[in-house]
Amino acid sequence: MEHILKYFPELDERQREQMASLESLYPEWNEKINVISRKDIANLEINHLLHSLGLVKFVKFTPGTRVMDLGTGGGLPAIPLAVYYPEVTFHLVDRIGKKLRVAQDIAQRIGLTNVTFQHGDVKEVKGKFDFVVSRAVMELGELVPLVKRLIAPDAHNAIPNGLICLKGGDLNSEVSKFRNQVLIDELSSYFKEDFFKTKKVLYLPL
Repeated sequence: MEHILKYFPELDERQREQMASLESLYPEWNEKINVISRKDIANLEINHLLHSLGLVKFVKFTPGTRVMDLGTGGGLPAIPLAVYYPEVTFHLVDRIGKKLRVAQDIAQRIGLTNVTFQHGDVKEVKGKFDFVVSRAVMELGELVPLVKRLIAPDAHNAIPNGLICLKGGDLNSEVSKFRNQVLIDELSSYFKEDFFKTKKVLYLPL
């Protein structure tokens, strides 16, 4: 919790308890189902929870915002975001049922009421969302055609509705097709840990 509280001191007591629970529940589940690399589970707070909360530094969602997490796996980034934003709804979608069950169990055990789950392909998702988020799921060129139909036309936030991705490394070839539309935000401008030196938020209005 040390690093999370360093950057998010505004968390109230309940949110702090929920975040602390994530630090024990993910390792507990990871012993049974590999939702986080076994080599990386020791870095859970910085590399996964704090990384997920990087979206908070990029945009502050208004109450009532609807967010879909595509390829959520064990619930990242949606579960930490749902803790931070109790008045925002999150729909977690993944094709791998056992990973989604981890997310469901963790959400239930920490008392989240603003999350829903769907096991299946993104093509089966119905409804509209203000934003689709993803964390290292697939390249923009593949993502955009899959999620464009899911973006609601009416915007309620400081930025237009669209796609927000957490990514790392050299993204030049990936973003070249969207060069005039995509916004890249460096997470190293918010978080000073070495892990964030190459980590970015990609935002594409849709």
